Amino acid sequence: MSDDLLARARAWMRQDPDSQTRDELAGVITRAASGDEAGIADLADRFAGRLAFGTAGLRGELGAGSNRMNRVLVAQAAAGFAAYLREKAPGTTPTVVIGYDGRRNSRVFATDSAELFAGAGLRAILLPRLLPTPVLAFAVRHLGADAGVMVTASHNPPNDNGYKVYLGGADAGSQIVAPADAEIAAQIQRVADAGDVGALPRSTAYEVAGEDVVSAYVAATAEVAPAPEAASGLRWVYTAMHGVGWETLSRIVRAAGYPQPMVVSEQLSPDATFRTVSFPNPEEPGAMDLAFARARRVRADFILANDPDADRLAVAIPDESADGGWRRLSGNEVGLLLGARAAREAEGTEGASLACSLVSSPGLGAIAAHHGLDFHETLTGFKWISRAPGIAFGFEEALGYLVNPGTVRDKDGISAAVAVLGLAAEARDRGVTIAQLLDELGDRYGHFASGQVSIRVDDLSVISGTMQSLRANPPSAIGEFAIASAEDLLQAAPGQPSGDVLRYRLADGSRVIVRPSGTEPKLKVYIDATGDSAERAAAAVAELESGVRALLDERA
Repeated sequence: MSDDLLARARAWMRQDPDSQTRDELAGVITRAASGDEAGIADLADRFAGRLAFGTAGLRGELGAGSNRMNRVLVAQAAAGFAAYLREKAPGTTPTVVIGYDGRRNSRVFATDSAELFAGAGLRAILLPRLLPTPVLAFAVRHLGADAGVMVTASHNPPNDNGYKVYLGGADAGSQIVAPADAEIAAQIQRVADAGDVGALPRSTAYEVAGEDVVSAYVAATAEVAPAPEAASGLRWVYTAMHGVGWETLSRIVRAAGYPQPMVVSEQLSPDATFRTVSFPNPEEPGAMDLAFARARRVRADFILANDPDADRLAVAIPDESADGGWRRLSGNEVGLLLGARAAREAEGTEGASLACSLVSSPGLGAIAAHHGLDFHETLTGFKWISRAPGIAFGFEEALGYLVNPGTVRDKDGISAAVAVLGLAAEARDRGVTIAQLLDELGDRYGHFASGQVSIRVDDLSVISGTMQSLRANPPSAIGEFAIASAEDLLQAAPGQPSGDVLRYRLADGSRVIVRPSGTEPKLKVYIDATGDSAERAAAAVAELESGVRALLDERA
């Protein structure tokens, strides 16, 4: 073990204001210095690099060291972001809004940031309590702020946290994109290189936002879909997945005129341990089991579930063919339902558009064409979707929906929930179910089916190796389906979406897309097919899934 590694670790420990992570690091240093191999490996991992600041900000495991989320790293990030904002607007006093969710250390990181922003001469406004991420995105626009920071790791594992950054201006409330990410990262690195974060100026002269900000979000979101008369009979179940969605959602449901849901009480209040789920993400197997059980007991019409920071929404419906009699709709199914709703409302509006990420269902393009709207396909992430010209609605298959772009320029699981309540009430008035609404979509716009193969790894080199293999030796078929064309988006033409993505178009018109996840250690493969019936489209997806798994097994 190098003396340099020990010196860096000790320097980090001296500037850490958190006694818990100081003690944690002291123990690791002691073991490493004594020659303990596990201690040496642990220390090397903690200081092998630093959590990279990118277009998603920072996100990682809590703990001591430059490769973990902690108060030293957050202080460096806050001071670097402040320097960036001052440099971009010399002679002014930039305003930054800070929000936080219910994860471990979220409030601490948010308060540290507010003090450091204020100490750097910025106007810092801390939201009044733990709140959903969409409220922070809303507040940036509502308050005319120059920037926003949300302390959250969304649906990541319990011991993670993150630092999500927004900018004001023309796309106020949208997540940052290049080159801002690299410019902010460079400022953060300058702060880190300067040494002790304890020497950074701090001030408690930050503001705490009033309840009027939250009330404004509630009012604006209730207007997404005011309840029709038929809404009074809706029977639905809600879970907050141990997150921060319930308080805000319940106020909006009341303001919009819908009946309150029957709740999953075990998951209703914020709980940083996420004790009833192995992974706090509605997409993960088992995460919605308590909601399914509650819905069976009360004979609900449908289930709505937010993820822990309430920027995503899951919808589930009764299905006799599913295990337990309930199934979660895919993000594509919900996206097409909400997209059709938005398209009907936007029809005839000049320049209005629908947008989705390139891995989401091509059915949204068919809906846009049917209603005479523009359509934009973007890279994954709402930082791109939210910037689509003329956007009236945008979605991403990973349960993210942007239904209210005038007030929130990010995915918003709460406004999406209100929109689904509106659809459910309208359907009830016509005597149909959400399942029948999906059938109507197919009859009107064509039958689209989607699937996904997701491989979680412990070693990230497995993902890079698989991508490299697919590039070096491109497949000619996936299962029994011949590949008609292949695109490597690292080689995309100027003006086209570019990234670490491989897209295969098959001879039968189906599509397969392969990419590494941007937020988790996963390789993701997205499959889309069409057919003259829902059953044939689904059968094509099932065959392709088998072919994809066989291909990945060969390349692993």
